[in-house]
Formats: sequence, C-alpha cells, structure tokens
Amino acid sequence: MRHRTLACLMGLALLTACSSSDDSKNADGSGGVNAGQGAGGMGGGGAGAGGGTGRAAPGSQEDLTQSAGDRIFFDSDRNTINAQASATLDRQAAWLQQYPQVNIWVAGNCDERGTEEYNLGLGQRRAVADRDYLVAHGVTRGRIETISYGKSRPIDAASTPEAWAQNRNAITSVR
Repeated sequence: MRHRTLACLMGLALLTACSSSDDSKNADGSGGVNAGQGAGGMGGGGAGAGGGTGRAAPGSQEDLTQSAGDRIFFDSDRNTINAQASATLDRQAAWLQQYPQVNIWVAGNCDERGTEEYNLGLGQRRAVADRDYLVAHGVTRGRIETISYGKSRPIDAASTPEAWAQNRNAITSVR
C-alpha cells in the first residue's frame, strides 16, 4: 500500500510539473490548486488531459482538480470549515454549477490517531460539513454522496505532524 501511495504521489508530482503553464489556468488564475487523485481511487469520472495540452476534459475529475481543487483540510479533531477550505469549496460550488450533470462523492478522512470508531465518525462529520457548505452555496443536495474512510486511506502513511495534517481532509470525487 505504501509503495502504491508513493508511486501515485510521484506521478502527480510529474503531472503537476508538466501542467504548470499559464494554459492550465482558468480566467481567475485558479488552475492546478490542490492537485491530487480522487478519494482513494473512487470516482475518476472522465477522460484524462486531452491531446497533451494539459487541459482536462470538461466536467471530469481532472478538470475539477485543476479548476477548483479536489480537497480541503481540517484541524485536528475538528470538522469546521476554515477560510482556506471555504475558498476551495467556493470554487467547487461554481464548478459544479457549471456542470449540473456531474454528481460527486465527498470522502471524509482522518489521521491515524484515535480509535477506528472515533475516526469513522469524525470523517463522516467532515464529509457532511463539506456537503452542507456546497448545498448552502447552490449545489443540489441529491448530487452529493458522502462517505467516511476514517483513518483507513491516508495520503501520507508517515507518523509525523506533517503527514497527519495531510490526512485530515475531505476529498471530492466525480462519480
């Protein structure tokens, strides 16, 4: 599992380096924010970058990631939306309004500390907070499903404060 995660992260680093041109930005300059894969391989939802131009297919997971960002982060033992998360969710809401046919998953995740039961509950509260924010900003609730993975799908498997901070998130995936 660690090798697969490391390989995915390395691949993302290469893709990010390749798509850092001004062509990949939206009119508001928000391209390439919070790049990453969907919630543990869930979703995916569309074609990859078209024709080698660095631009993703409209309405795809890659388009969401490049245009709006696909994840928000939380403080330890919290499920409150902070200012940085609000900015990402505002972009996601605008993106979802642009693509009304797209439905999403929101997966809540936690760091390795705490019991499995506690982390599953906290992950669900994080996913619901994300969903409720999007709904309050005009996205139809029926387009959003939530799930909690607790601590079972870390982005970074290290046992460090930096890794824990990356693992306390909610990830939006096109379904």
